[in-house]
Formats: sequence, C-alpha cells, structure tokens
Amino acid sequence: MESHQKRTPGGRERRAHPRAICNGSITLQLEDGAHRARLRDVSRAGISFYLDRPLSEMTILAVRIELPGGARGEATRLDGRGVVVRCQPIARAVDHYEIALFLDEMGEPQRAQLDAFVAASA
Repeated sequence: MESHQKRTPGGRERRAHPRAICNGSITLQLEDGAHRARLRDVSRAGISFYLDRPLSEMTILAVRIELPGGARGEATRLDGRGVVVRCQPIARAVDHYEIALFLDEMGEPQRAQLDAFVAASA
C-alpha cells in the first residue's frame, strides 16, 4: 500500500490529513439494503470507494469500514456515518463509480485507528 496526496499546481498538499491506498471493503446502507463496495483509500476525515451505482452528493450513509491486516491478520472494523462529497464514473464503458465520503460522525478512537493504518502504509 502506498500513501498518496492531492497536490496543488505548485506542488503544495491540499488535504488536511494524509491518505493511504486501501484494499479493504466497506458496507453501506442504502434504501434497498446493505451493499458491499471496495475501498480505494482512507484517511481520518474521509474515504473513497468504488460502487456499482451512482450516489447523489450530500447523501448521508451509515458505513462499516473493514481495514485489512489487523494485529493478528484480522480485519479492523470501524462504524460511522458520512456524507457523499463526490461521485464520478470510473470510465464510460464501466458501470461503476468512484465515491468520496466525508466522515462526519466517527469517534476519536476509530479515527486514531485510521491514522495508524495510514501511518503503517506509508
């Protein structure tokens, strides 16, 4: 896994928190039930994931994040709520979307676990 940052044209980091690419999964609750999706990256403030349907910006989601490789090789599960801030198609020929979620409701101990995951991935 590698850490990556969004940079301004001058090379300055735009994000307030570092991110790490993550091969974990997420379960989210939609109107028609629970759906699993693949994580793209994580930070203490937000996540990005791939889903087979678009979601409207400002949609509020209850999520369960599963980070790979805990202390004993087990997944770390974190629950929270977030708001969709971006939804973009991956490609014209593929009916999947990259979705960015701002984590607005998550406890500090869980955010610390996200920080630890990002730091270990650097």
